[in-house]
Parts: sequence; C-alpha cells; structure tokens
Amino acid sequence: MTAHTAIHTTHHRTPTDLLDPIEKASRDEITTLQLQRLQATLHNVYANVPHYRQAFDDHGVHPDDLRTLGDLAKFPFTTKKDLRDNYPFGLFAVPKEQVVRIHASSGTTGKPTVVGYTAHDISHWADLVARSIRAAGGRRGDMIQIAYGYGLFTGGLGAHYGAERLGCTVIPMSGGQTEKQVQLIQDFKPKIIMVTPSYMQVIIEEFVKQGIDPRSSSLKIGIFGAEPWTQAMRQEIELSAGIDAVDIYGLSEVMGPGVASECIESKDGPVIWEDHFYPEIINPDTGELVADGEEGELVFTSLTKEAFPVIRYRTRDLTRLLLPTSRSFRRIGKIVGRSDDMLIIRGVNVFPTQIEELVLKHGKLSPLYQMLVTRDGTMDEVEVLAELQAADAAMPAGEVAEISRWLQQRIKTMVGISTRVSVLPPHSIERTQTGKSRRVIDMRPKA
Repeated sequence: MTAHTAIHTTHHRTPTDLLDPIEKASRDEITTLQLQRLQATLHNVYANVPHYRQAFDDHGVHPDDLRTLGDLAKFPFTTKKDLRDNYPFGLFAVPKEQVVRIHASSGTTGKPTVVGYTAHDISHWADLVARSIRAAGGRRGDMIQIAYGYGLFTGGLGAHYGAERLGCTVIPMSGGQTEKQVQLIQDFKPKIIMVTPSYMQVIIEEFVKQGIDPRSSSLKIGIFGAEPWTQAMRQEIELSAGIDAVDIYGLSEVMGPGVASECIESKDGPVIWEDHFYPEIINPDTGELVADGEEGELVFTSLTKEAFPVIRYRTRDLTRLLLPTSRSFRRIGKIVGRSDDMLIIRGVNVFPTQIEELVLKHGKLSPLYQMLVTRDGTMDEVEVLAELQAADAAMPAGEVAEISRWLQQRIKTMVGISTRVSVLPPHSIERTQTGKSRRVIDMRPKA
C-alpha cells in the first residue's frame, strides 16, 4: 500500500452498526445459511428448468444428493454455451410474466447471453450494490456519478438502483461524452464515481487536457469494475486523481455488479457476498476443485435468484479464494485475467494484464496500450503499442527509442516473449467511450 493510499484509508473504516448482521456472522452461521439456500436452489432448478433437470439426470445426480456444501462438486457445470444454446429464455425458472427486467451481454462473440430478474431479484441486487458502495466508503447522502453504460449492459442500472437504495444522490451520466463527464464533476461535485478503470483513465486525461488538476476535483472514491485491472493501475489512478480506487466485481450471468466488492479500509480483494453466491475455484483444464489459496477459475452458484438461477457457472475469470478480513465473508484476489482472454504466443501463456503492469512501471508512458497479434507463416508475432504521456510529447526520437527498448526488454524478461514495441505520440491509441478498452487485437487466422 502506498503512503498516498494509507492517508485515504484511515478515514474510511465502516462502523459495525452499519453492517448487515450476516457481514459479521460466524463461519458456521454463513455455511448453514448457504446449505439451506443451495438445497432450495437445486430443487428449484430441477423442478422448473428443463436444461438443469436433463443435465442433472445425465450426470447421475439429484438435488437430494446435496447434504453438505462439498457435495456441490458432484453437480455439472454451466457454461456460456449452455446460456446461448437456451437463448433467449430457456433457462428462466419462472413464467415470463414474473420477469420484470431483462439484461443481455453484448453478444460480440455470438448470440448474447440473456438474463432475467423478478421484482425480488431486482431488490436483492439493489441491496447488494448498496452493500458494495457502503463497503467502498459510500454513505447515505453522498453524490455518485455513474459512468457505466446504461441499457442492456448490467453496469449502469445495477449501480444506479444500488446507489439509490443506499440513499445516495445519483447522477446517471452513463458512458461517453468525456468533456461532459468532467464538466459535471466540476459543477455537481460528486464524491464518488462508478466507472470502468480504463474509462477513468480517459476522464483523468480530459481533466489534464482542460488544464485542470484531477486531484483538485471533488471525487474521493472511484468504484471500478467490469474489466480486469492491476494493482499498478490502482496506484496510477489513485496518484493521478487523488482518490481511493476500489474494486467491484460482478458479471451479468450471475447478477451484474455487486457479486463482490472491496472494502475501502483494507483494499485487499473483493469480498464475495456469500449469503447470495457460493464460490468455488477449479482447475480450468480438469474441472477439479483446487486447494484454498491456489489460483484457478472462479465458479459461482447463485443462492437466492428467482428468475435466472445459475448452478456452478464457469466465469472464466482466473483468481484465488482468500480468507476473510474486513468482513466475515471470503475474498477473491485480483482477477489476473480470463481463461478465454489468455493468449498463447509461441507456446507461452500471456495475459494482457502482464503487459499493463510493465507499461505502468515507466513514468513517461501513458497507461493506455494495445497488443497487435499476427502470424507470419507458422510464427506468432506481437507488436505492443504504447504512447508517451502528454507532458513528454516533445521528447527527442533517441529517448523514445530508448523507452521502446526498455519495454521490449522488460516484456522479454518478465513475460517471456519477444515483441516489437512502438512508442507513439500522446493520444495515438483509441480511447474507450463506452467502458471497456480493447487491449488485444488478434489478427491471427481462425482455426
């Protein structure tokens, strides 16, 4: 933790009387509640979702076989393919007239994944996002600018309902219109911003472009999610904007934002709201459970969802389960990447976050980067595009070349792949206006 971070966190301990009783519960109380809810969920999907009944029968298991939490490992996984195969409403566990809202993923890699919510689901979601904002240091009466996209994406409305449930004043800005984002921060003076970390970097750049020191703004807390981000990016954003950067985790298939969230007093990984979601970590290749603390793929089973319960959903996010600290629930470590985002370059497993950490180590480079992956014959080629900070726009060509060599050498040493590195003038790399940055452009022929 940097000294800068420590200064912030000393003022943000959550009084225990603000916590939900379950956040202070014993491990026995938590596991007893989880087992009850898990048994009810398995019986619900077996009775009401033909896909799950068939999957359980094919696997030779029945809801009555779950007598302990460990018995969940006997049940089959649910994957994104299952969601797409049952598009659009085949996995709903209630009649459509009980579904009050539908969200969907972007569908950039195929059919969108569709999720539904009953009125109770929306209320639970609002409660959990409110709990997450409170864990991040938000309080009733705080003003929050929400710069997640609104619409089919779960981020904007999920954050919005949770902020209102906590009693905050909401600025529903949505994504994009970066100049207006800065204007509203300056004029309305929100304390908190909820946004993707990569778009926060764009907002910080816009402050600088307008001649405003980002650290002088009213913002004190940033609640960042929807994409993997590193500890190095946290430190860069905190130092650039003078805020506490707190990680919120979620995915639409499981609920949306608010499945887990960091506590501002510890900032040691998102706390899973285990009264609503049961986590497992598996070996992504074998599907076997791994030991506590070992890295693997995160799997979730919902415990309270009515319209769209999920059983052992493979998130593809790679992380570790960690012991409780600031709350009674377990935490997840920083998401190191997604198993389906992992690049295999000449036999080496590479995650974009590894490149990000190295780019952020050089003070003359902007935090934005891209990886261009091509294939020459049978050989994979990688070009890393980085760019100078605005203050270094006039840097002599020789110094720019030296930075390129430095980054190329660091990638070779730390990641283990040879790359071409191009250090470009400021603002050369495309900025996100909608949320998630496009870090990798893979132009290799599809198999």
